[in-house]
Amino acid sequence: MAPALIAGSGDRAAYRFLEFFTAHIRNPNTRRAYTGAVGGFCRWAEGKGVRSLETVSSVHVAAWVEQLGRDVSPPTVKQQLAAVRALFDWLVTGGVMPFNPASAVRGPRHSTKKGKTPVLVPEEARALLDSIDATTPAGLRDRALIGLMVYSFARIGAALSMKVEDVYVQNRRLWVRLHEKGGKVHEMPCHHNLETWLSAYIDGAGLAADPKGILFRTLQRGTYRLSRSSLNQSNAHVMIRRRAAAAGIETLIGNHTFRATGITAYLKNGGTLEKAAAMANHASTRTTQLYDRRSDEVTLDEVERVVL
Repeated sequence: MAPALIAGSGDRAAYRFLEFFTAHIRNPNTRRAYTGAVGGFCRWAEGKGVRSLETVSSVHVAAWVEQLGRDVSPPTVKQQLAAVRALFDWLVTGGVMPFNPASAVRGPRHSTKKGKTPVLVPEEARALLDSIDATTPAGLRDRALIGLMVYSFARIGAALSMKVEDVYVQNRRLWVRLHEKGGKVHEMPCHHNLETWLSAYIDGAGLAADPKGILFRTLQRGTYRLSRSSLNQSNAHVMIRRRAAAAGIETLIGNHTFRATGITAYLKNGGTLEKAAAMANHASTRTTQLYDRRSDEVTLDEVERVVL
C-alpha cells in the first residue's frame, strides 16, 4: 500500500510508486533499504503537513536530510537521500512530478580510507571454525558458510542465494558460482579447506540429489534436519554471533566480518590489491582497500611504545 503522501497524488502516482519497488528495483536488499528510506521520508513529510507530491520542495528534502543527520551516520543519510532521489526520478520520468525536488539537495560529506566492519585475526577465525561441531547438519552448514565467506570473499547475500549446483567440479577442483549484485556471476576455485568443508556439508546433509535446491538452508522446527527454505541474513547473523560467543570471541562480529577477514589475511600473506579486488568482485581497488586492516597492527605496535 502506498503512503498517504503518494496516494494523495492520485492513482497514477500510486501505480508508478508500486512499479518502482517491483519492476524497477530487482535486488531484494536494495528494495528493502529503499523501502525503509522512502517510508521514513513520507512519514516525516506527512508529519510536516505535506499532503501530496506536488507540494514537496527541495526545502522539505533538505530539512529532512538535516534532521536525519542528527540521528544516523553520514553514510546512512547519503543512502537514504539516494533512495528518495531515485524514486522522484522515476516519478518524473513517469509524468507524475514535474521535477525532482531532491536533485538539488546535497548529502553530508563523508570520506573514509578504512571500513568499520570488525575483522578477526587469523587465530580467532581458525578458533571459531575449529569450535564448530561438524557432526550435525547445522554444524556442517555453519562451517561451510563461514568458510565460504573467508576463503572466497563472498558477500553474505551471494552466499545465501547459492544453489547446490553452484558448487561444481572444474579441472579436478571444486569451484563456487556466486550471483553477485547487479546480476553479475562470479566464479572462484575453492581453497583446499573450503573444498573439504563444502563437500562434507553437501554429502553429510544429503544435498547432492537436489542440485536446484538452495545450498544454505534453515533447520526444521523441532528437529536437527535441514528444511528446503533458505537461511536469511538475519538468521545467519544470529548464528555467527552465537558461534563466536561459544568460541570465546569477544569482538562483535557480523556477516560481513568474514569477507573482510579473508581479504586482510590474503593481503598480509603477500597477495596484491589488484588480485584481491578481482577475487572479491570489486569494480575498483579503492573499495577493496576499505577491507584492508593491515595498518591496524602497525597502529597497535606504535601504541605499545608508550611505556610509563
